[in-house]
Amino acid sequence: MIELALMTAPQSAIVHNLFYPIGYSNDMGSTAEYAVHADLNVSVEMRDGSQLATDIYRPADPETQQPIDDPKPALLDRTPYNKRGRMERHGEWYAKRGYVVAIQDCRGRFESDGEFYIFTNEAEDGYDTVEWLADQPCCDGQVGTIGTSYGAWVQSALATQDPPHLEAMFVNQGAANGREATFRHNGAFELRWLCWALTLGGGFATRALEDEAIQQRLANVDVREVLEDGPIQPGQSPLRHIPNYEEWVFDIMTTGSAEDELWQSPGLNFEVYYDRSADVPTVYSGAWYDSYTKATCDNFEALAERKDSDHYLLMGPWTHGWNTYPLPSWNKSYSGEIEFGKQALRDYQQTRLDFFDHYLKDETTWSDQPTVEYFRMGTGDSMSVTDGRLFHGGSWESASEWPLPDTDFTTYYAHENGTLRQDPPPNENSHTTYEFDPQDPVPTLGGNASSYITYEPREENLLEYPLSERKLIDITGRGGYDQRTKEDTLAADRADIPLEERDDVLVFRTPPLEDPVSIAGPISVTVYGETDAPDTDFTAKLIDEHPPSRDFEDGFALNLSDSICRGRYRGYRETPDFVEPGAVCEYEMEPYPTANVFGAGHRIRLDISSSNFPRYDVNHNTGGPLYGDREYNVATNTIHHSEQFPTRIELPIQSL
Repeated sequence: MIELALMTAPQSAIVHNLFYPIGYSNDMGSTAEYAVHADLNVSVEMRDGSQLATDIYRPADPETQQPIDDPKPALLDRTPYNKRGRMERHGEWYAKRGYVVAIQDCRGRFESDGEFYIFTNEAEDGYDTVEWLADQPCCDGQVGTIGTSYGAWVQSALATQDPPHLEAMFVNQGAANGREATFRHNGAFELRWLCWALTLGGGFATRALEDEAIQQRLANVDVREVLEDGPIQPGQSPLRHIPNYEEWVFDIMTTGSAEDELWQSPGLNFEVYYDRSADVPTVYSGAWYDSYTKATCDNFEALAERKDSDHYLLMGPWTHGWNTYPLPSWNKSYSGEIEFGKQALRDYQQTRLDFFDHYLKDETTWSDQPTVEYFRMGTGDSMSVTDGRLFHGGSWESASEWPLPDTDFTTYYAHENGTLRQDPPPNENSHTTYEFDPQDPVPTLGGNASSYITYEPREENLLEYPLSERKLIDITGRGGYDQRTKEDTLAADRADIPLEERDDVLVFRTPPLEDPVSIAGPISVTVYGETDAPDTDFTAKLIDEHPPSRDFEDGFALNLSDSICRGRYRGYRETPDFVEPGAVCEYEMEPYPTANVFGAGHRIRLDISSSNFPRYDVNHNTGGPLYGDREYNVATNTIHHSEQFPTRIELPIQSL
């Protein structure tokens, strides 16, 4: 058997022989059959000559500790977050269960060659790695892919190239169309990518890792101050020390038109390549409070219809990331300030193993898996539990397709008295006006957020990896939150104030429900808005308004999903078209899909405003640059709720 070559590297470039006796079982409930042989920092050459550092974990004989001769299916995990940090989680764990596992540093990250420009090289690099791996003597020619977040992006990217030896994918929490709802969102910019570049991204760039002075500068960046100080400028931002990172960040922040080459790249927009993408069994897994909820559902819906292979959708009540510090999100029974109970927990590793055993080893471990499995939130008693979280509860449900069969898409209309009702507004001329000051934006409180983080200050300056070695501060929170400002948010000067008390937040709510109302599926909002500015934003947020209780005397306004629409890109325009001041325009939004039961006595609530910061960048209302404008204009914005202009939300109602 040919031994894989090793790169010379300053750390751990050695062969590990890890011994576990036959019958060994870990706490995940799966039995290990093999010892593990690891070849670290194997050099894999890409088509342009770049060398990507890859760790290979192979099943080994428990007695001799030598790699077995029998070729096995391979699993590929490509990551920007240091392949060595995934050794035990992915490499050793699956190798002990009969897989060859390759974990690779993406181009320009940690020990891999090349320049990092986010996602643009991942399609070709992924293809080249799949085919290289399939050609190794230890692999039986079958390659499956795994990964979360960035690791999900790179799977979908390589799938656009249809590698001949790709046989199955488990895509956890990844994108579909970077311009539509991940990098940008209906015209606005998701500021999490600036935060990511300042922390998880730029801090571990190759140049930063090689230069202690750059490490010190980036380690001392307070991301909250960067956000609060307004738009950064090229050459003046903390990213100026790593120019290639500053370049891609500004490209994404300032490029809005769909026709731009950036948004047509197979690494950033998979929707363009759906028809030519690989047709292999795939799981699209996600979470109701993930930053990729809509994209996960969009990918499944589009590809399950187009492809012959089996496709699955699995949606839990969790937040973003499998390896979220301090606990994996799949292993947490809570999201933000709400608790679901033990029934929300799932074994991530075992779930993936069952899938790959079925499709790569012809076992029956996945044969009973429903096509769609989702967690329906909201069957709890709304009582306080551990750490003061509201018990929202829920249960797992299954279906044959998505959107769910027999969905009753029901429209609720905004009325001038602040109610939300199924009957359309009768008045011919009804509207509500507010002032939108971009220097006093509505703060983000939880929701579908990720990477809105900064580092806890400390005397030591250098960054550390893994990040659990250094405490991260969550700027927005993630998951379900009572929509009331907190001391640690960007609106800390007005802590403990409900967002509904702001003059620039319009609230429309149903009367208390006589019977529970269950929703599961996609949501749409149409706002008929008017402004005196050449450009502005409108936002929408769906809320489950819990009534007052013993533990929550003021009730609990639970955010479920939200969205935004930038005026110049209203109607999903591909190129900018500025607003005519005083004209009533239609602003369409798609708050992320969710599944929730609004209990009896609860209210269904729709909040409309013009900002949600820092989840989205703030529109300066000037009609100036898409990002970087230093001028600010207070806009007078008007929401119409009349017979002619019926602002509304459409909900996917399910029978109980």
